[in-house]
Amino acid sequence: MSQTPEDDRIAERAELLPEERAAGSADPEAQAEAILEESDERVDDPEGTRQESTQTPD
Repeated sequence: MSQTPEDDRIAERAELLPEERAAGSADPEAQAEAILEESDERVDDPEGTRQESTQTPD
């Protein structure tokens, strides 16, 4: 079974960063998928996600 580009992207992001490794992760693949999904939303709709964000100044 071959991996899709999306599978490759998730697998690459599932390699935990040092701070993530220190905190631990029960499921790095699911964590990577969620992170990439949120990132894609911000890229696809920067204005909409900016308005929804509690971390972005007005």
